[in-house]
Amino acid sequence: MARVVVDVMLKPEILDPQGQAVQRALPRLGFEGIADVRQGKRFELEVEGPVDEAALSRIHEMAETFLANTVIEDFTVKVEKAEESK
Repeated sequence: MARVVVDVMLKPEILDPQGQAVQRALPRLGFEGIADVRQGKRFELEVEGPVDEAALSRIHEMAETFLANTVIEDFTVKVEKAEESK
C-alpha cells in the first residue's frame, strides 16, 4: 500500500476568512510574529497496488473533479510513503 496526499489550498487571490480569523486570534493567545495564515484541506489516500503514472493520473483527475473546487482552489498530489506488504 502507498499513501498519496492531496493538499488543497485557496488560490492566493481568494480571500481566506478562516485563515484571517486564526491570524487575528494568535496574538491574543500569545503567539506573536505570524504574518499570514491560509487554511486548507489535506486528503490522505491509501492506494492499493502500484502508484504508477496511470494511478497518479487517476488521482489527479479525482482531485480536479471532486476534492478541489478548481475555480477558487489549487491542489498538489504527492506520494508520501509506500508500505511494505506483510
